Amino acid sequence: MEFALDATFFAFVGLVLFLALVVYLKVPGMMAKSLDDRADQIRNELSEAKRLREEAQHLLAEYQRKRKEAETEAAHIVAAAEREAEMLTAEAKKKTEEFVANRTAVSEQKIKQAEADAMKAVRSAAVDLAIAAAENVLAKKADTKVQSELFSDAIGNVKSRLN
Repeated sequence: MEFALDATFFAFVGLVLFLALVVYLKVPGMMAKSLDDRADQIRNELSEAKRLREEAQHLLAEYQRKRKEAETEAAHIVAAAEREAEMLTAEAKKKTEEFVANRTAVSEQKIKQAEADAMKAVRSAAVDLAIAAAENVLAKKADTKVQSELFSDAIGNVKSRLN
């Protein structure tokens, strides 16, 4: 058997030398270490991502809670404003009704006063007219003797009232 130094042999020797050099330089250990470091880095990134996700969920829940609180507070503010508006409306309506009632009472009082004044004026005019008519009737029907008797009786009545 003859050993020929052909290209396959040199390729095999080159491969063995390359593998020996790789083992001597501890390339598989470096690769394993590099892969381990990369795996640790990925694990750290995943845990960081998980932590950030949990933090984001916590913040989301907190913001949703704050939003609900703000909505509740806004609803309370709106309800308070509505109650206040209703109270102001009721108060304004009450004051308006009181004002109208007062104005009506004053108007009715003025009307009654005007009626009373008109009645007094009519009575006064009627009395004046009746006196004038009585004077005319007495002047036409009464003679001087009757007139002096009526005058004397009137003076007597006045004197008796004064005493």
